[in-house]
Amino acid sequence: GDVSPGRGGAADAKVGDKSGYGEKYALEMRLPLVRLVDGSGGGGSVKTLEMVGYSYVPALAGFGTTMELMGQVPVVCACMGSVAGLGAVRVTISHFSLMIKDTSQLFVAGPPVVERGFGKPVEKNELGGSQIHAHQSGAVDNEVESEEEAFAAIKQFLSYLPQNVWHLPPVSDCSDSVDRRDESLLAVIPRNRREMYEIRDIISSVADVDSFFEISPGYGRSLCVGLTRLDGHPVGIMANDTQHHGGAVNASASEKMMRFVDLCDTFHLPVVNLVDNPGFLIGTEAEQEGTVRLGSRALMAVYQSSIPWVSVIVRRCYGVAGAGHGKTDGLNLRYAWPSADWGSLPIEGGVQAAYRRDIEAAENPDARRRELEDMLEQYRSPLRTAEAFG
Repeated sequence: GDVSPGRGGAADAKVGDKSGYGEKYALEMRLPLVRLVDGSGGGGSVKTLEMVGYSYVPALAGFGTTMELMGQVPVVCACMGSVAGLGAVRVTISHFSLMIKDTSQLFVAGPPVVERGFGKPVEKNELGGSQIHAHQSGAVDNEVESEEEAFAAIKQFLSYLPQNVWHLPPVSDCSDSVDRRDESLLAVIPRNRREMYEIRDIISSVADVDSFFEISPGYGRSLCVGLTRLDGHPVGIMANDTQHHGGAVNASASEKMMRFVDLCDTFHLPVVNLVDNPGFLIGTEAEQEGTVRLGSRALMAVYQSSIPWVSVIVRRCYGVAGAGHGKTDGLNLRYAWPSADWGSLPIEGGVQAAYRRDIEAAENPDARRRELEDMLEQYRSPLRTAEAFG
């Protein structure tokens, strides 16, 4: 960890290469690494020039070790105070990161540098507070209220993961009976397909009691991801959240999905996907955000993964994004609730596109559109798809 009173946590105030040694120790001993970052944590303050008598070309000494760690052991970073430069980069090179509300700030360059560059003062929380990075930029995963909560979150996150990639995830004793039935699940999906519901209620009902640990709840909110347990076994769980963009996958949700799948694949965590996916988010803003590019990268993460994967289609599964619910070139184990509804396009919108001339030529276009929708409704049942082994 960094010590901020020592020249802002800059590298030229530390004793030897303690942080580098700590990373090498974690790598060689195959132990999880927890970084507590407070300060610049980088190559040094400008006072280094006075000390050594010359400037230097920036370098990332020990960065190779940092990269190796990401593929071998769990790496957790906590932003404990004001963190800038390389320190900010170190926070983001992790499997899980967090900030403390009103205490932590994260930026490429702090307020003095920004003021010098733009001629305008800026307050440190306004520049890089947790409300920015846990809810808007996605630079860190979670926001907590206190240091105590930060350490509790770190402990809980690590409890689902193996010590390193050569171990399997730890299985916990489970007092929650595998035969438990939650009757609320019978009515949790609204009959109105346009109506929203709370996906976390479903996760809580399906998973072991009080075992769900959500990751990045404030970012990419149309996708809910986290770690949980099933009969004591750690698994990753992913679900569309209809309360945001109707569950449609946008650019930030795509990035969130990609990182989460990579986390599960690295540490041998099977994934359970609760699918209610209307497709990638559409519209001008979605196109400007690069949804299709980030969405394709998320699909690549799914198809490149080597972990067991099961999908439960609870409602909609449409389009290219819906097709990424699992690896269709593999086993693609999937189940469907009676409420499931799928296809290349929803009938309601697809009819207008597929039968446009027919509808426009009709004496009553609205009546003809409804007639076509009613005709196609009979093919919508998931039982028909199951009978066709589709």
